[in-house]
Amino acid sequence: MLVQVTHHSRYEYSSAVVLGMHKLYLIPQHRPYFRVEHQKFTILPEPDGKNYRQDLAGNWYKLAWFSIPTESLDITGEWIFKLKTFNPFGFIIDKNFEDLGWGNSFFQFSYEDRTAFLIPFLSDKSENQFTEFLLAVKEKSSGLVDFLVNLTQEIYLNWKHEIRHEQNIWVAEHTYRERRGSCRDISLLQMEMLRELGLATRFVSGYAFNPDLEEGHELHAWLEVFLPGAGWVGLDPSLGLLTDHRYIPLACHPDPSRTLPVQGTFGGLSQSELKTFVDMKLLNKGK
Repeated sequence: MLVQVTHHSRYEYSSAVVLGMHKLYLIPQHRPYFRVEHQKFTILPEPDGKNYRQDLAGNWYKLAWFSIPTESLDITGEWIFKLKTFNPFGFIIDKNFEDLGWGNSFFQFSYEDRTAFLIPFLSDKSENQFTEFLLAVKEKSSGLVDFLVNLTQEIYLNWKHEIRHEQNIWVAEHTYRERRGSCRDISLLQMEMLRELGLATRFVSGYAFNPDLEEGHELHAWLEVFLPGAGWVGLDPSLGLLTDHRYIPLACHPDPSRTLPVQGTFGGLSQSELKTFVDMKLLNKGK
């Protein structure tokens, strides 16, 4: 199917500012189930220079720099994506990895190749916050995949999804207590739960297309967990789903703050206000 995405961000400043270096994480990251048929990208004011760069996590972004004072910054991306059906359950987990973790008396998984690269994706906390909840989900699960499905569903059913216009992300403990949160809050909660079990996770920001849902899901956040044999598997606790071809990632990172669509600074004594508009349209159902 063909889907059109329009994403407009406008920063308004109370007085003229000089914009610093800006990283624009608005470049769709490659996935085999979609192809970019058309794209247009505009920045106002026109930057002094811009180019494509790649960060340590492998995300491509656009780097832009400015020198002329301005009272606003407008960034608009337009794309047409051709999406192919993708089965999120089409994988096989390394049986040894699953059996050792599932049968572990402390319900802990361990990667055979635990290199330094994995460290940022794992928990850095000594205390376990969610053990009782996770063990209850395990009790009604038949294996790791079933557990991931059930956990994603449990969070969806018991934590209320809400739209929060603040750009911050609540810490997992706060979201757990509040039993509510934005898609980014709830995704971080599940990330921390899985990390407590020794599973590597990363945060994903991007677009989610589902015309049957209410507005507010288009610019979305979810998570991915690394399963040997399967690779990175996407989970969306805000909707209780494993992610399929309707999810288009813009950035993936173990630190959620590093996936913000626009990252930059400005110089001057000014207040800033962000207004964001995302529109997704189905142009052709196709196959």
